[in-house]
Amino acid sequence: MSRFYYKQNRLKQLRAFCYAAQLQSMSRAAEQMFLSQPSISLLIQSLEKDLGQKLFLRKGPRIALTAEGATLFEMSLPLIEGLETLPENFEEKCKHSIVGSLNIAAVEAVILYTLPNIIKRYTDNYPDIHIKLDNGSAADGVEKVRNGEVDFAIGSTLNVPDDVLYIPVYTFEPVLITPIGHPLLKKHDISMQDISEYGLILSPQHMSTWQMVDFVFKQYNVEYKVNLEAGGWEVLKKYVENGLGISIVTDICLSGKEKLGRVSLTKYFPIRTYGLFLRKGKVLSPAAREFIMCIDPKAIDEFMSENDAESIGQNDIVAGYNYLN
Repeated sequence: MSRFYYKQNRLKQLRAFCYAAQLQSMSRAAEQMFLSQPSISLLIQSLEKDLGQKLFLRKGPRIALTAEGATLFEMSLPLIEGLETLPENFEEKCKHSIVGSLNIAAVEAVILYTLPNIIKRYTDNYPDIHIKLDNGSAADGVEKVRNGEVDFAIGSTLNVPDDVLYIPVYTFEPVLITPIGHPLLKKHDISMQDISEYGLILSPQHMSTWQMVDFVFKQYNVEYKVNLEAGGWEVLKKYVENGLGISIVTDICLSGKEKLGRVSLTKYFPIRTYGLFLRKGKVLSPAAREFIMCIDPKAIDEFMSENDAESIGQNDIVAGYNYLN
């Protein structure tokens, strides 16, 4: 009986430790586990005492893993994630059905233009899965992947941290959009100088589209002017349709039904790639695995082949559990 109690307590310690390590905060870990912050602190302190190692460096409200803490985190996270997904995996094995929930972080363009059909197909096959879409920037999505707040993220490429795997899935072209009958549509070879003669409608300055437009114009040493700043590609398209200016967008947002002229700008701007962000070593739930299969069946194979086998191998999970107990 005492051995059973000890293991139960160890699992609580490790859950508290992993949440605190992922979220870099005792208070946020407490929120995730529905416990008080002092309870989380006591669980981690008892784990440190049991193992005889200091696991966190504490600087006020912020915490950071020690070298020993990082080692323990690498060993224990697959264990905890395996336990978290145990009910769904058990249900799948016993009843050959997939249940549970799925949390996805995605940029607005993906949510609006690529996911609707995928989600429709997915929910037709798995009606018992509760899906939560988290709309935000790619950088926010990657942080949530790292913190374990979402199963995976979908967004455009950016600097990918070492503990995150990026799998490209979609590519889209940069295009100039104009009102129907615009003078630029009559030119055979549009230059950056030609574009600069007309006022642009762009997304806000902090967005990546504006930054890319600014970078390319500066590369060609061409001045440009922005007549209107507006958030959301649906808004940009509507304002261009109404003759308020021209814009530079990625053709992910174009269905072909808009009343717009379009010209490819791949001569000047890079092709935009969107894909999956997954944390290395993550144990995917059946719900997450099947959704990724709906996006791209090859992505699961790539995730498994490029992932660090040591962090997800069953032998290492068993060895880690035996070590900790």
